[in-house]
Amino acid sequence: MQRNGFRLLVLAALILSVCVIGLGAYTRLTEAGLGCPDWPGCYGFAGVPKTDVHQELAAARYPHAPLEVHKAWNEMLHRYVAGTLGIMILAINVLAWRRPERPRGLPACLLVTVVFQAMLGMWTVTLSLMPVVVMGHLLGGFTTASLLLVLWLRLRPLPMPRSPSRSQLRPSSPFASSTASAGALSLFALLGLAVVIGQIALGGWTAANYAAVVCTQLPLCEVDWQQSFDSSAFSLIQPVHDSYQYGVLDYQQRVTIHVTHRIGAAVTTLVLLLLAWQLWRHPALRQLALLMLGVLCGQVALGITNVVASLPLGVAVAHNLTGMALLLVLVAVNVQVFWMRRPTRHWQGSAARLH
Repeated sequence: MQRNGFRLLVLAALILSVCVIGLGAYTRLTEAGLGCPDWPGCYGFAGVPKTDVHQELAAARYPHAPLEVHKAWNEMLHRYVAGTLGIMILAINVLAWRRPERPRGLPACLLVTVVFQAMLGMWTVTLSLMPVVVMGHLLGGFTTASLLLVLWLRLRPLPMPRSPSRSQLRPSSPFASSTASAGALSLFALLGLAVVIGQIALGGWTAANYAAVVCTQLPLCEVDWQQSFDSSAFSLIQPVHDSYQYGVLDYQQRVTIHVTHRIGAAVTTLVLLLLAWQLWRHPALRQLALLMLGVLCGQVALGITNVVASLPLGVAVAHNLTGMALLLVLVAVNVQVFWMRRPTRHWQGSAARLH
């Protein structure tokens, strides 16, 4: 497979990873996370039991988990697509090792991530939607998509930078100030990425603990959340329960999670606005700045709609996908800033040799 074909395979895997994340959100929001009480099959079958005989066997095997066909199909469709993605990532690794010029580290990281992601998918079922596992499964999906994007960008052809003249390499030239500017921009970009990851984790924790609709007013909550703030709401290891479906935390704890997620959204918005201003100062990055602002505005609007409309299914799924899009934009920003700085370091080395 030629370079362009390999890159197309990575792009196809990236698109499929987006579908997996969307299907995962839909499965969770339709309460189908336990649509099949076993893993990787469904009630002991490779697929959803269809015939009356198979459904009777399913009821006998799992009397505590009555079969709901539509939920079982939601769960199994998610598993089928996720399994296809895993096969594609395995193929990417095989093809990467067939040619020495292809990157191998990123495909290997992807393979490790997707294997661990499969284990998280199993634990999500066997541990009955334990919140820390559900949140980890969400973050694993986002990590897979991010690594695929980095690999796809890594495979793009990069133009060779023009060699700078001696006047441009003087320490007093504007090049030196642009180096400092690029360094500051890289710090802003990393900060923006870290804040978005933290906010996504908060969103995952909110969803896993069924805290998305405990507050119905804006901008914060209709109850005195400051007086009832309970830091134990963020304990990753919760007491053992037979099932965590529909949540096991009390109302005050869920309010604490919900309000923290909203405060995190405000902090994320502020940080990304500052990052957009920094990006706008570099003409080559203005398109990314506009894209980031557009996705950010969409995400804020979807978050507000989730509150005022009590979590409509379509809006909630879109909120998950837009959060993923925001993360991918931040990943692309950091990759672009990194590649901007690479020729800078090369030219600095040339300057040292010339002087």
